[in-house]
Amino acid sequence: MVPNPKSDHELCITDVAPGLDLSLLLETMPPDSTFSFPLDEVRCHKRIRRTYSAGESLSLARKDGSLCWIGISRSSSTSSLNKLNFRDHISNYSKRYQVAEAVEDVIESEDDLNREDSSAEAIRLVHLLVSCAEAVACRDKAHASTLLSELRVRALVFGSSFQRVASCFVQGLANRLSFLQPLGTVGFSAHYTAKFMEVSSEKKEDALGLVYEICPHIQFSHFVANSSILEAFEGESFVHVLDLGMTLGLPHGHQWRHLIRSLAVHSGPPLLRLRITAVGLYASKFYVIGQELEIYAKSMGINLEFSVVESSLEDLQPRDITVYEGEVLVVNSILQLHCVVKESRGALNSVLQMIRELSPKVLVLVEQDSSHNGPFFLGRFMEALHYYSAIFDSLDAMLPKYDTRRAKVEQFYFAEEIKNIVSCEGPARVERHERVDQWRRRMSRAGFQAAPIKMIAQAKQWLKKKNIIEGYTVVEDKGCLLLGWNSKPIIAASCWKC
Repeated sequence: MVPNPKSDHELCITDVAPGLDLSLLLETMPPDSTFSFPLDEVRCHKRIRRTYSAGESLSLARKDGSLCWIGISRSSSTSSLNKLNFRDHISNYSKRYQVAEAVEDVIESEDDLNREDSSAEAIRLVHLLVSCAEAVACRDKAHASTLLSELRVRALVFGSSFQRVASCFVQGLANRLSFLQPLGTVGFSAHYTAKFMEVSSEKKEDALGLVYEICPHIQFSHFVANSSILEAFEGESFVHVLDLGMTLGLPHGHQWRHLIRSLAVHSGPPLLRLRITAVGLYASKFYVIGQELEIYAKSMGINLEFSVVESSLEDLQPRDITVYEGEVLVVNSILQLHCVVKESRGALNSVLQMIRELSPKVLVLVEQDSSHNGPFFLGRFMEALHYYSAIFDSLDAMLPKYDTRRAKVEQFYFAEEIKNIVSCEGPARVERHERVDQWRRRMSRAGFQAAPIKMIAQAKQWLKKKNIIEGYTVVEDKGCLLLGWNSKPIIAASCWKC
């Protein structure tokens, strides 16, 4: 906008030049430039109350992308250097504007062609991936190897979002193919598990930290879980959290820092003791987190007792968990229980029955919402391709193309999940994600009752407060909350009572 001059001038630019297109003038003026035109050569409007003499000119400047009023200047001599009159200026700028429009039309046409080429390339990639997966499933090594050679050329680690996700599936297919026994035999190579698990724990930990910072998945899980836990702890003085896996060993105990902060400012009876018991195989890492949390809790006036049970979930027994009389217990499982889902239901049922014996007030369950545990390889492959394409698409919207953080997240975190789903079988396949409906059936069979999470409004408000990129949505589904990207569910949170 161009402000009107003040005081006795009472001049509006549209009064001076009724036909002047300000957007045209703004677009054609170079940045930080000034434009003047003689007032005695322009057609005045009846609203102008002052008569301007020869030699007076109106000056405008472009600053920070907008037009600013400078004022009216008088030349020292009307016989100085010849100046272009106002109409000449407009004519010149109009020509420049027409050239710019023509260039934009060409660019838009090229963009349309690029989009068409990109779409065709994505379709070709999907066809190649599915054909390769079929060849691998049929143990046709020759055909699969030929397709993999073409896929390696097309599936670029720094390409489009679909090229990048395709590169992860190519790695998984190549691994699966290399460990297949010859046609006519059954199973995988004996060296399969050992070779596949050669992954740098330092890189995975770094990538996990970046996932927490960049993607809303884990932060959303913590927010919903803590809200349910706080509701269960309401009015209690002695409370206990049994944390299965400590969110994959995420450093610093972010979830429990938020919980401690909330407990420190809660109203009601004073909290006399908070206990957190971490369960998992990363005892040394858990102790470091526990020490940090105890220091933080003390600074917040919370009495925290932190302990560690070094055990896998399958081997965990009720006697391993100490529950004091009079304290309220809750169980927290963030992206953990799918790891004990096997071909048979025995392992998961044992873990759920162990939890029931502890009689927690509530079990908070957060899992990836996708069907990656079907009995047929091709079905799992297609489900995973759809699921991770949505995740990589969201990363494409959040981070620049050549951002190294995005490469780390994709290649050292999500790619590891993809390769496990695509490459592994038997006990080595631990990324056995299932949909929320399947979890409902499993939990119901194990004797748990759904405790609806009634906080959809708070969850949507949380998305806005955290400035989560547009495209992420939260919906409620039969008492569960689902975080999704463009309507594709990514994470499902549910709550259960014994």
